[in-house]
Amino acid sequence: MNEEEKYRKAKQRVEEIKGFYIHLFMFLLINCGLLTINLVFAPDHYWFYWPLFGWGIGIVAHGITVFGLGGFLGKEWEEKKIKKIMDKMD
Repeated sequence: MNEEEKYRKAKQRVEEIKGFYIHLFMFLLINCGLLTINLVFAPDHYWFYWPLFGWGIGIVAHGITVFGLGGFLGKEWEEKKIKKIMDKMD
């Protein structure tokens, strides 16, 4: 792998991580706003946790996609599988 390829892959990885952190920041910001709205306008009926829960599932899925599960079905696994299949084709 040459330097240009390494740079391209590293840049792509940084963009993936950056995207996750932006998503996480928006999740926290908007859900804090929803909590505030809920407590101000309907303090006797809590509903803020429903979007928090739903969006939380999305955050977890995004995190798994970006950071993987210790290599399980991650980028490294994918590359090894592709190489293995390509080797069988020869």
